[in-house]
Amino acid sequence: MDQWTLARRRTGLIGHDPEHAFPGYTLYTPLAAGGAETGLVRLVDMAGTVVHEWRPPWRAGRHARILPNGNLAYNGVHPDGPELFPFWEKYRGGVMAELAPDGTVVREHRDPLAHHDAHHLGDGRVLYTVLEELGPAASEAVRGGVPGTEHAGAVYADVITEVDADGTETWRWHAAEHLDPDEYPLGAHYPREHWPLVNSVVPMADGTVLASLRSVSAVIVIDRASGKVLRRSAPGTVSQQHHAQELPDGNILVFDNGVFRPGESVPFSRVVELDPDLHEVVWSWRDPQPEAFFTPFMGAVQRLPGGNTLITESGFGRLFEVTGEGRVCWEYVLPEIGTYADERVRRNFPGPSNALFRAYRYAPDELPWLDR
Repeated sequence: MDQWTLARRRTGLIGHDPEHAFPGYTLYTPLAAGGAETGLVRLVDMAGTVVHEWRPPWRAGRHARILPNGNLAYNGVHPDGPELFPFWEKYRGGVMAELAPDGTVVREHRDPLAHHDAHHLGDGRVLYTVLEELGPAASEAVRGGVPGTEHAGAVYADVITEVDADGTETWRWHAAEHLDPDEYPLGAHYPREHWPLVNSVVPMADGTVLASLRSVSAVIVIDRASGKVLRRSAPGTVSQQHHAQELPDGNILVFDNGVFRPGESVPFSRVVELDPDLHEVVWSWRDPQPEAFFTPFMGAVQRLPGGNTLITESGFGRLFEVTGEGRVCWEYVLPEIGTYADERVRRNFPGPSNALFRAYRYAPDELPWLDR
């Protein structure tokens, strides 16, 4: 009998309600599949049939996304990245590449300290996050977290940077310069090794930058010119969240993980839509049995044309779509079950996994190159 719980459950297509689901193709990147030296990105139709795949020459360093020009933006793991604190090995990246539909690498930028999100703008520019080691005084200034858990006595802080198509840096923002440690303390359960842990970053329509800060449970809007934080979510609005993004009407959609949610004794995840000021929840979805939908790490959301939302329950490889009224109309569980190729990752995650970081749905007319 298989001793891995998730392997005893159903994988592949779980259900499809074509009357309510948004038709198209779903792109996903299993984190523990693909082999020691390569990654794997798959595109499936509404029946769960694989219609296209890529085998990038680097293992997955989070996720992939199809750009408007039809190429694949892929974030891979830098082959020579530094070995830092244990969880760094799980979420580091460092190779930001663009691949043609046939898998040819047409563009590449490398940064060994890059991690989590790397947003390819489609013209060769990339907005992404990196680490910098803080000095003793700045490390001591960081509030919260588990005492004595710094990495070799230091705290690593986030830097958001943008490079152009030639790899030249055009913008840089340092969390340690623009965030008040007293206003952005680490959650009490977090090691004091990475602050504030930016796990998503994306440009907004007005030129500002939207960022999700997991370990301080905050979503912020940054002014590019001054570096100032223009808006932030009120404490308690979200909890260890991921994948903040701007919707066409200016609202902000967020995957709210809820690991240490204030005032709740049972953890559960949910999706929330905030008003542009990040103060009020204007729409949300959680499972009617709240504990049935929960991933303690990662997680993603995508608002689809027509108002449905594609949700990625990352830790368990589960993708599902809900209508604006909360009706589940499509569900798929990744069948790609494997162990992490890198021994450094297996030290903390030794077992099999079908986890992923994000998934995206594309309408058929967005993929004219696809041989149907």
